Amino acid sequence: MTFEVPVVDISPYVAGGSPAERAAVAAAMDRACSTVGFVQVLGHGVPPAVTEAFAAALDEFFALPPEVKAGYQAPPSVNRGYTPPKSESLSLSLGVEPATRMNDFFEAFNVGAPASAFPGLDLPVEDYPENLWPDAAPGFRGPVERYEAEAARVARTLTAVFADALGLAPGFFDAVTGHSLDVLRMNHYALPPGEVHLDGELTGMGEHTDYGIVTVLWADRVAGLQVLGTDGTWNDVVPADGALLVNLGDLMARWTNERWASTLHRVKPPIVDGTIVRRRSAAYFHDGDVDAVVAALPTCVPAGTAPLHPPTTVGEHLRAKLAGSRAGQRNTAAEREAARVLASAR
Repeated sequence: MTFEVPVVDISPYVAGGSPAERAAVAAAMDRACSTVGFVQVLGHGVPPAVTEAFAAALDEFFALPPEVKAGYQAPPSVNRGYTPPKSESLSLSLGVEPATRMNDFFEAFNVGAPASAFPGLDLPVEDYPENLWPDAAPGFRGPVERYEAEAARVARTLTAVFADALGLAPGFFDAVTGHSLDVLRMNHYALPPGEVHLDGELTGMGEHTDYGIVTVLWADRVAGLQVLGTDGTWNDVVPADGALLVNLGDLMARWTNERWASTLHRVKPPIVDGTIVRRRSAAYFHDGDVDAVVAALPTCVPAGTAPLHPPTTVGEHLRAKLAGSRAGQRNTAAEREAARVLASAR
């Protein structure tokens, strides 16, 4: 069977569609989330001018000299700022040691919601740190903030679709995302363009599942992203023209008792005809409130069975995952996810 990422047009939720149109979208989303766990989302309403300016902003920052970018690096415990190449290992977020012990060959820059964005709430600064905006790239902040706002809107639109698809009360996810731990991670695959001979061991970004509720991904239409199919093989995925790629995270899989999949994916070096090409991506992680409790929805647990995962909070789950990817501490609380990595055709 040919692997294919379903396409879902969410415009009835963006532009005020009829109840019947919205029900059709919710049903299509349920099918996609129950099978592949990745969706090509059209009708999202993000203006092309916003994404074009955003791409230019990424180019401005990542073109800076390495020593300048390094000045915006935060400690591993702070999920903000610059990440240089080969300093993370995403497979450790699942508790799996990379077979080659080589960390991932990408560089990134993270921004997110600081505690100051939620006045009146006493939020832990370690989970809601301030951003490290790079003054060496003066054209960076404005386009990034505009795209971040659009991605946040799309993510919250998607959770409205999810609530309908799962038969939940409208606004179910609003109650656990009022001060959501959202992060926008901008990635650049740092191998210089040109001809290259690889030894087969280089990883752009190791196999992993995303951590939270839903991820909204903008990416170049360049090969590199691979998604694990239900048959255990890796499949190339490129965004459709004008689409955002959307995938579920671990917390959504736990809420739905794995009725919906948090799909393993990875990024291989972007090579076309033996030549490295530039690849950029930006993942908006919509993760939920730090103190929200995540437990399997009763409607997703078959009668007479126990939930597949114990309850946890968003904060506990994210800290364990980030300690794996950013600080090199093996995550021991991801046994089911790790088993999927080890069973895949690596």
